[in-house]
Amino acid sequence: MENLALIAQVQANTAIAVGLIFAFAALGTGIGFGLLGGKFLEGVARQPEVAAMLQVRMFIVAGLLDALSIIGVAFACLLMFANPLIAALKAVAGG
Repeated sequence: MENLALIAQVQANTAIAVGLIFAFAALGTGIGFGLLGGKFLEGVARQPEVAAMLQVRMFIVAGLLDALSIIGVAFACLLMFANPLIAALKAVAGG
């Protein structure tokens, strides 16, 4: 019975962790895109002749921002659907 309680506790803590990962990934991406867009507009306003070069670099950084949040979401999905912590707990408990 104690093993079942430990599994439930791991699942509950995992659900909280997954929610925090999703929230911080969305928050970080939103802040990053806000800063990126603002700095891009400032740069274009100061030197309109380099707008094309800045736009290319902005899209590269935007891709990196998205990749970082997608890695966090993928890790959260791993914890949600194939939790290695529960598998380790079952292996230690022998059940």
